[in-house]
Amino acid sequence: MVATQTPSQKSTSKAGLRTAAVQQMAGLQRLLFELERAFIASATTAVPRVGEPELKYLICQHVWESASHGRFLRERGREMTGFGKSDTIRPEIWRAFHEATLASDPDALVAGFYRVIKPYILDSYRHYLEATHHLADWPSRRLVEEFIGDEERAQTEIEPWLKTSPEIEAWCSHLTLTVGTLGRPDGQAVTPLPTDFVWLQSEQPYSHPDTCNRAPYPVCSSVFSEDPKETPIVRAWLEDPNTDARIIRVLIYVWLMMELDAVDYLSTVFIDTLEAPFDLHHDLARHLWDESRHSQFGFRQLPKHGVDLMTLEHSLDLYNILVQMPPAERYAMMTMEFEAGSFPTKALIMDRVRELNDFEADTLLAFDRNDEQNHVRYGHQWLPEIMKLCGHTEPVEEFVKATQANFAKMAEIHGGKTPHQLSPEQRLTGEKIAAMFA
Repeated sequence: MVATQTPSQKSTSKAGLRTAAVQQMAGLQRLLFELERAFIASATTAVPRVGEPELKYLICQHVWESASHGRFLRERGREMTGFGKSDTIRPEIWRAFHEATLASDPDALVAGFYRVIKPYILDSYRHYLEATHHLADWPSRRLVEEFIGDEERAQTEIEPWLKTSPEIEAWCSHLTLTVGTLGRPDGQAVTPLPTDFVWLQSEQPYSHPDTCNRAPYPVCSSVFSEDPKETPIVRAWLEDPNTDARIIRVLIYVWLMMELDAVDYLSTVFIDTLEAPFDLHHDLARHLWDESRHSQFGFRQLPKHGVDLMTLEHSLDLYNILVQMPPAERYAMMTMEFEAGSFPTKALIMDRVRELNDFEADTLLAFDRNDEQNHVRYGHQWLPEIMKLCGHTEPVEEFVKATQANFAKMAEIHGGKTPHQLSPEQRLTGEKIAAMFA
């Protein structure tokens, strides 16, 4: 079984025999850590492929929870002999998770992760509780008990989104065979693959979709412009002191909802940086969950202010442009350009919204700002690491400047290609938002 062999378990000395029980449990704990790492890097590929915002939000939440599990597992594991010092995922584990990213459609993709991959992780946690001593390994048990609760809740939360069809069942059967190559959590032997089994990754490895899915919502290139008859967010209005604060509040909620753009393109960075330190993926997962929450701020508040979400087109330009760029450039544009550059305008917006004595709006905007400040800090910390993974040795400032120039070129090629799906009469525009408060 994969779980019983870790990179550091080589000792056959008397000292090693004395700690054999610890090493055995450290091996199981190492498996749990690597399973969570692999889930984070693979499940994020589902985010741009599923359409419903609520489902994107849920997957982001589960990825963040897996990152939290992984962090605590590593901290506890390093207290135990035999856990190992590296953060790497063994190739045989990653092979099974890589295969899970290759489903032909979003419904099968989600079903594979939650009917095959997640149950294997849950069974592995349950086996740990059965195998370890309730008192000797009490710190680990307490962690694992909490994580089992999270996994069981995740299965309940995802259930309404899981669909069934012959194609989906066939895909789940295929993935069950791949997971069988890892061995069963209780230590039984691996399940041999059928002689006619074909690993899809051997024929075509994972690649990002050229555009992200937002069905059933209407789409367009951008929600920002200077024309109140064209888009809901009129750039000049955001900083105009004569703009009604109630209009500003709706505009910022539209802006926040469209942070779904960030959710979709940030999710692509994980699998492209598989060799990154775990701490980098941990912070990326937190960043992803934060952006998901920010989008939910708008998604849940706009209907309260009279906006029919089916009239609000979703912008696709940022994903369509950034997915054509390497992961270091995607991350640089996000943290060093978009987020760092948003603070002055968002500060003015916060001041205007405060005029309305809307405690909920003030709270949401305050947390958005706090989170974005952390994200820029993440950028300063992790961009050099992602640059290194991508083979860049130049100074960060030089790289960012070159990336900004490349983004402008990519925008010319890949931006502005998504026509309005709704007519001016149907879609939400700045003009219509202003009319709401006339």
